[in-house]
Amino acid sequence: MTIKLVVGECTLNVISTYAPQSGLDEEIKSCFWEGLDEIVHSIPPAKRLFIEGDFNGHIGSSAGGYTEVHDGFGFGERNGGGTSLLDFAKAFELVIANSSFPKWEEHLVTFKSSVARTLIDYLLLRRCDRRLCEDCKVIQ
Repeated sequence: MTIKLVVGECTLNVISTYAPQSGLDEEIKSCFWEGLDEIVHSIPPAKRLFIEGDFNGHIGSSAGGYTEVHDGFGFGERNGGGTSLLDFAKAFELVIANSSFPKWEEHLVTFKSSVARTLIDYLLLRRCDRRLCEDCKVIQ
């Protein structure tokens, strides 16, 4: 879903998304990323863009080769879904706001169960608009 939000003189293009779960077929995941690519391509690069959603991937606690999109304040171990998200962010010159600010674990973890704690929900914005985001944390 895409929303165009006008705040004063500023127009924000907001995309809300939900990525396929890790156990699903690769073709389904590929269709998701292709669809998201099309939506992002439809928004001119000069326009402000925020993408938020459950990406069902772990970007990991460190940038590890993705310093232009991951500022080193993530959580846990990177997995394939996280790598896909990082590659997507890199391709569109986006940054992952969740990784931009040091936080206590309680303000990073977006999913908790009796067996795991994970960060799978992310906020992405254009690298050139990074200064607009002064903080990003989970509030439970």
